[in-house]
Amino acid sequence: MTATLNPETSGDLPTQDIRISEFGAQKALAILAQSGKENAGVRVFIKSGGCSGYQYGMAIDDRELEGDTIVVDRGVKLLVDRMSFPLLRGSEVDFVENMMGGGFTVHNPNATSSCGCGHSFRTDGAQSPDGQGSGGCGSH
Repeated sequence: MTATLNPETSGDLPTQDIRISEFGAQKALAILAQSGKENAGVRVFIKSGGCSGYQYGMAIDDRELEGDTIVVDRGVKLLVDRMSFPLLRGSEVDFVENMMGGGFTVHNPNATSSCGCGHSFRTDGAQSPDGQGSGGCGSH
């Protein structure tokens, strides 16, 4: 179901460990089609901040950067930079609809605690980046 497009990273990183749900793929493919960018994918990344130490980020990207892990799952190209991949290993990108609307989320088995907003998390044994707690749930 998943395929590595970047042989440079396939040797030591099990790229099948990041995936997208069926509903997430449907939403992502619709957004990618509207983007007008040829050969674009969804870049999933981790940045420091949020109330739990790390935050998820996602963007439409048509660039493949050196060191990226590139996975195609359910027809969606997922791009993950080498710094974010260890924290995202085993994760699933999903789309969730709720009373506040809808949006993409990451189901991450590496997160040992997370913020109520679902955008911020912390892992066991990992030092939180500088600025932990500097932003609340509403500051992304």
